Amino acid sequence: MKNKGFTFINVFGLALGLAVCMLIVFYVFDEWGYDHYNTKIDRIYRVGNDVKYNGNVVSTATGPAPLAATLKSTFPGVEQTVRFMLTGSFHVRKGTQDIQEDRVAYCDPTVFDVFTLPMIQGSPATALVEPRSVVITESTAKKYFNSTNVLGKTLLLNSGDNYKITGVIRDIPRQSHFDFDFFISLNTISESKDVSWLSSNFQTYILLKKGANPQAVERGLPQLVKTYVGTQLQSIVHLSYSDFLKSGNYLKFVMTPLRDIHLKSDRTNEMGVNGNILYVYIFSAVAVFILLIACVNFMNLSTARSANRAREVGVRKVLGSPRKYLIAQFLSESIMVTLVSMLIALLLARALLPVFNQMSGKELVITASIMIRIIPALLVLTLFIGCLAGSYPALFLSGFQPIEVLKGKLSTGFKGGMLRSFLVVFQFSISIVLIIGTLVIYNQLKYIQAKDLGYNRDHVLTVQNVWALGMQAKLFKQEVKQLPGVLNATLTGDTPTSGNSNSGSIFKSPTLNASSGLLVQQWQVDENYINTLGMKIIAGRDFSNQFLTDSTAVIINESAARLLGFSKPLDKFLYRPQDDYGKKVKTYHIIGVVKDFNFKSLRDNIEPMVLKNEDNNGALSIHISSNNIAVLLSQIENKWKSFSPNQQLNYSFMDQQFDAAYRSEQRMGKIFLSFTTLTIIIACLGLFGLAAYAAEQRTKEIGIRKVLGANLSTIVGLLSKDFLKLVLISIVIATPFAWWGMQKWLQSFAYRQNMQWWVVALAGFAAILIAFVTISFQSIKAALSNPVDSLRSE
Repeated sequence: MKNKGFTFINVFGLALGLAVCMLIVFYVFDEWGYDHYNTKIDRIYRVGNDVKYNGNVVSTATGPAPLAATLKSTFPGVEQTVRFMLTGSFHVRKGTQDIQEDRVAYCDPTVFDVFTLPMIQGSPATALVEPRSVVITESTAKKYFNSTNVLGKTLLLNSGDNYKITGVIRDIPRQSHFDFDFFISLNTISESKDVSWLSSNFQTYILLKKGANPQAVERGLPQLVKTYVGTQLQSIVHLSYSDFLKSGNYLKFVMTPLRDIHLKSDRTNEMGVNGNILYVYIFSAVAVFILLIACVNFMNLSTARSANRAREVGVRKVLGSPRKYLIAQFLSESIMVTLVSMLIALLLARALLPVFNQMSGKELVITASIMIRIIPALLVLTLFIGCLAGSYPALFLSGFQPIEVLKGKLSTGFKGGMLRSFLVVFQFSISIVLIIGTLVIYNQLKYIQAKDLGYNRDHVLTVQNVWALGMQAKLFKQEVKQLPGVLNATLTGDTPTSGNSNSGSIFKSPTLNASSGLLVQQWQVDENYINTLGMKIIAGRDFSNQFLTDSTAVIINESAARLLGFSKPLDKFLYRPQDDYGKKVKTYHIIGVVKDFNFKSLRDNIEPMVLKNEDNNGALSIHISSNNIAVLLSQIENKWKSFSPNQQLNYSFMDQQFDAAYRSEQRMGKIFLSFTTLTIIIACLGLFGLAAYAAEQRTKEIGIRKVLGANLSTIVGLLSKDFLKLVLISIVIATPFAWWGMQKWLQSFAYRQNMQWWVVALAGFAAILIAFVTISFQSIKAALSNPVDSLRSE
């Protein structure tokens, strides 16, 4: 009550730091908790594949159709396997409307043996055995039938066949790397019986037996590749498997533990948007830093104020108080203040949680189970901080002789506090690291937004699921192109922002020479594709429906031309095997080279690309003018309804799809900015308190200087210089750490903005300015005080 200002700074600073730390802990727990609802999580692995061929590397989360059965029959340690196959969106009939459902997967009947998907209707053993059988989630059953008692009922999918509902499962927990509402029997489609080992269309999972050694399975995978894949591969590349490996190429199956998929896997064809272990580490470090800064503040201010209680200690000792009681008093006071901070922190964390969820894209809730786990840790932390902060006055002051204390010999100024100086340097070093980190992240995001990607994403509208129009898709495109405000349109599902990725083998020589093979992306496009998306032909020509031979023509990108070794690629030929034994070959002729464009994340280098003039009705991309977009959208929707009255028009803008690809970076930037701001606030609270303490300790000195003629700027400089020196030391210490850490982060991008000197200069200037403004308030207040008040007792 006597020191309200210091008490507020102490309590609020620590409470704010603890609250932010708790929010980050909730985030980290949530990220680490993915897929833990599976009771057999420690025995489940996904088997993907890595391929390197003539310099191009592809890593996928998928494998060939026969892989699952072969793994089970070959390895005694494999108890069960299951495959998933994703084929995009479905339309499900409800009344007279067709509702688009994106969370649909074909899977084997064994899915319930491997994953923990509790069934509330139906039998897990038989639910997905029959073709055209489907298991749906509880919420999906209520969505279409207002009940979960739906066994035997049917759903009409894609305006085609009826699918029989054979089971209803509980909704899949949010913390899952896949989140499907419809599980369709894999026996429905012929691809499930495919015997090709060179295709890669199935997500394959294995369940190991209890006690089985996963390393034993991993050691056997190379032999499995050699036995089953080698023969088919040799027919395609015309090279023995051993020579294939000797040439620096490889094809291997890779096991990923289920618990690692969300945070540690970033492969092509993932079943969902995964997290990033790097961000978990970064935010964990930030949580520790913020907590340390808050604790440093608390200890700094506690030790600073403790000198003012020296006389109290002296009087108590004169009156007979034992040292152990003095120690107990100081420690109990410190722990009580810390406990109050902890209670306020809990309320703050609860109040800030909705804002944090909005920034992070999470749906975190503070449940009873979380609190049961976190409260003991908070109590231990309270005791630790309280004891640490109270240890200085408890042990140091209580040990002095009363006569020395009562003479005032312990009243020392700021210069005497080496520990406090060290802690201020520590605080501001962390703050400067976070400021530099925030500037680098925003600089990289700005670079991503401004980079020339090789195509135009502005004012490009993409209508999804045009395949649902069937044979009328091309007619729909032609009618849309005639609308006022439509500049051009292209019919294809392969766009730079669609996230598509597929690999095939294309060869350049008639003899299918092994050294000339190339693993490439193959996209099916029409004659309007390049013009609609604003790409550039740098050699040759575009596709044209005026040339009948364009059905076997291709356009390659610059990367493909380089890897193929073509200095003049026009009118050269590419040969594409049509089966797994190299007996059927299709010939293509190159008519053009398109400038490289980024069709994957800027984290990855541009891969070789082949554009083929073939039908693909996945989507319609429309380049529109910027005038009257709302009216044009309405006209496009009317056109859609004239072709498909029961299906809703689903569309998105290409720039929005691009932004979505970097949503995690954007969220990280916002969170980092928020945490940096809070860190600076907490550090400034401590600096404010220390400046007030220093000014109070030097009140008489300031009074004498004013009497002798010192002006305002002299006194402000006198009180500020000691603190500003510490900030300068912090800049020198923090800069190398920040530079190293952010260079590591930037290396995750193949295309990045290099670290700039002005980032460090701006961060240092900001730290000095913030510190000076914080200190100046107290310095000016002390300089303007009447010297009579401080000197009258002299």
